[in-house]
Amino acid sequence: MPVIDLNSDVGESFGNWRMGDDAAIFASVSSANVACGFHAGDPSTIAQTCRDAVAAQVRIGAHIGYRDLAGFGRRFLDCSATELADDVLYQLGALQALARAAGGEISYVKPHGALYNTIVHHEVHAQAVIDAIRAFGTDLPVLLLPGSVALAKAEKAGLRGVSEAFADRNYTPEGTLVSRREPNAVLHDSEQVTQNMIRLATEGTIIAVDGSIIRMPAESICLHGDTPGAVAMAAAVRQGLESAGVQIRSFV
Repeated sequence: MPVIDLNSDVGESFGNWRMGDDAAIFASVSSANVACGFHAGDPSTIAQTCRDAVAAQVRIGAHIGYRDLAGFGRRFLDCSATELADDVLYQLGALQALARAAGGEISYVKPHGALYNTIVHHEVHAQAVIDAIRAFGTDLPVLLLPGSVALAKAEKAGLRGVSEAFADRNYTPEGTLVSRREPNAVLHDSEQVTQNMIRLATEGTIIAVDGSIIRMPAESICLHGDTPGAVAMAAAVRQGLESAGVQIRSFV
């Protein structure tokens, strides 16, 4: 029976500004990428998200990002390797404290937004992220894009690199994400998304934005929690996968 993890970006509300319905999406996913306060999230939001994840028996992952609250972590920051490594380590420590208070632990790391996309190819920032995770000292697995520089560096450093795919994002024929600045970057049709993820989980391929079929080795599927209809889409994808004989289980 094929096995796949479903993860979602959560804990991204800030003060009175609400983002997504984290508690509802936990019914469909097996892993939660919890914001650590640098791209989104405040301490009370993060703490409640951790409590909800523990109650739902969903694994907690650290969703680390550039220090960019105003840009939601979607802007590249030209910081030094030392500054970035310190920022990542700071975020890991903060989330671990809140997770433990909720009765949980950080189980893995997933970079967010611009940081995630940058370390696909940026040698210096990729190494800084991996160095910070190693310095944290628990050999946490890292969710990354297949073929990325950071994935290779993680494995070289003795960390488990976990390849992931994005359910609600379109891909280029080269296997990279279509930029959010481009049309058709985000998918909204639950049926289309579900069928594409069944293909991914059972055949290891997806359909790119130009209609071509590309190889996509992935152990985890990301379902963004901040897109319109995210909860319903997550439920549809999980139901579709299970109906196709795919078991949903965390990679940890």
